[in-house]
Amino acid sequence: MIEASGLSKVFRDRRRGRVQAVEAVSFTCRPGEVYGLLGANGAGKTTTLRMLATLLRPSAGTARVAGHDVQSEAGAVRARIGFLSAATALYGRLTAREQVAYFGRLHGMQDARLRDRVNELFAWLELGPEAEARCDQLSTGQRQKVSLARTLVHDPPVMIFDEPTMGLDVLAARAIMRFIQNCRARGKTVLFSSHVMSEVERLCDRVGIIHRGRLLAEGTVGGLQSAYREASLEDAFVRVVEAGA
Repeated sequence: MIEASGLSKVFRDRRRGRVQAVEAVSFTCRPGEVYGLLGANGAGKTTTLRMLATLLRPSAGTARVAGHDVQSEAGAVRARIGFLSAATALYGRLTAREQVAYFGRLHGMQDARLRDRVNELFAWLELGPEAEARCDQLSTGQRQKVSLARTLVHDPPVMIFDEPTMGLDVLAARAIMRFIQNCRARGKTVLFSSHVMSEVERLCDRVGIIHRGRLLAEGTVGGLQSAYREASLEDAFVRVVEAGA
């Protein structure tokens, strides 16, 4: 489970001074659920996810991931999450299989279990001959699939995806989305950020709309449409943002 309570982040910028990137964000994401953070670029989605993944320290508020505090138990949190963003880099000289196996060993996985897990992931992600190719020879979509396999090789209970389909073609994006649906079916806790309405509608059980660092509304897709009397999530999103601007 992910539990965020009053989570805030302030940055100091030489030109702009104090920048409130995230302000008092609170929500819960449960096992077997995909919770979507929906917002425009710069809304605070990535900063929120990075705090939950222990990559940034909150300026205020608290968060627990898989029962562990993100500040006082950061190591325990990292062992129980998989974090993927569109900007995740790979070691170009390693093959896809070597890449994923390397990170499995960093998580202390034994050879037999690691071999089975890598094969399982590559089958799910439809990586066949690409498994033996060097990562610098793979397409953008194939590299993102390898990044996903690397992120989830240790089979963590909590998954955090930061716009994982950005820049991918339709087929590669669909493969990533199917994998996220599979994670939900297996009872994982999945936090997913996007600004693409169709992805959110397809994947998310509940949605939080974030704008200028604040969580303005949350609910199911249908619930948000009903609450704002709009026929589409996009129209409901615009209504929420305009009301909270």
